[in-house]
Amino acid sequence: MTVSSSASITGPRNRRVGLMAAGVALWMLALGYAAVPLYRLFCQATGYGGTPSRVTEAQASGVRALSGQTISIRFDSNIDPGMPWRFGPERTTQTVQIGARSLALFDATNLSDHAITGAASYNIEPESAARYFTKIQCFCFTRQTLKAHEQVRMPVIFYVDPKLLSDPDAKDVTQITLSYTFHPVGADGVARGAAK
Repeated sequence: MTVSSSASITGPRNRRVGLMAAGVALWMLALGYAAVPLYRLFCQATGYGGTPSRVTEAQASGVRALSGQTISIRFDSNIDPGMPWRFGPERTTQTVQIGARSLALFDATNLSDHAITGAASYNIEPESAARYFTKIQCFCFTRQTLKAHEQVRMPVIFYVDPKLLSDPDAKDVTQITLSYTFHPVGADGVARGAAK
C-alpha cells in the first residue's frame, strides 16, 4: 500500500515539474526571439553603442530650437569592401542650431553594370551624445536599390535634442560625428557585414 500511494503522488508531481520545465523552455525561446528587437529599442532609447534616437514627425514637432545654441555635425561615409558604390556626404560638416530640424544629403552611385541593393549601418560619436542625435527621416531606415550606374541623393532629417545641454556627460560636446557604412544585401535579404 505504501508503494502504490507513493506512486500516485509522484505521478502528478512529475507531470507538474515537466510542465514547468516546458514552460521555462518556451519562455527562454520567446526571449531569444525578442532579444534583437528589444536590444535595438534599448539602444535607441539610451544611445548605447552610438545608436541615435528615432522619432516620428509628430514627436519631432514638439521640440523647440534654442536660439544661439549651435553644434557642429560631421558626416562620415564608408563602403563595405567589394561593394562597387561611391557614397559620401554633400557636405562633410554642418553647424546646426540645437533643437532645429536639419537636412543632410548623401550622394550614392552604383558603379557596376547591374542593380545592387545596400543597407546602411550607422553610428554616432561621441557615445555620450548619441541619445540626443535624433533622426526623423533617413535612408538608413530602409534598404536602397540602385540600378546600374544610377546616382541618387539620399536625405537625413535630424535634430540635436536640447536635453544634450543639461546632461553632465554630454553638455561639453562641441561636435557630433554621424557615420554610415553601406553593406551589400545578399539574395537571402541579409546585409553582409552590417552590425546594426
